Amino acid sequence: MKWSLKDDLLILEGNNSFLLTGRAENSFLLYIETFQDETSQSVQEDDLVVVSCPEGGGIEPAAMLLELVRRYHTPLVVLPKNHPGSSRLKMVVAVSREILTSCSIRRRTHPEQHLLCSSEELTGIHLKGEAGNVIADNIPKGVSIRSLPPFHWQLHYK
Repeated sequence: MKWSLKDDLLILEGNNSFLLTGRAENSFLLYIETFQDETSQSVQEDDLVVVSCPEGGGIEPAAMLLELVRRYHTPLVVLPKNHPGSSRLKMVVAVSREILTSCSIRRRTHPEQHLLCSSEELTGIHLKGEAGNVIADNIPKGVSIRSLPPFHWQLHYK
């Protein structure tokens, strides 16, 4: 299936979890921090920023995380495989032209951006950014998909 995103977001929802997807919209350098070193990857405007919420939760915080990465270029942190904090992360993010979801990986323990931890109900989904569109394949039965307007908020200082 194919959706034209432009600056909208796309949400894929299961019964208990969801994926929130948006285009990177511009080129930038994404830094990936591990305990050993720092790497970087080039991000292009049609690359996808995908936030996975394997246990569900609010769409607004997921949209904030997506915006922190795509608009403010917040670095990603990768934890060691047995780090106790990885099980407490409610949202995880990946940035790549193509992303495959999997429920068989531990959250935030791998630097490969083409693979994203998901719930079992959303595992196996293949997302690809192409010419302003998102192409999604292998969508399990029962998953609903809808477009959301861009997430905007304003900070008010007193």
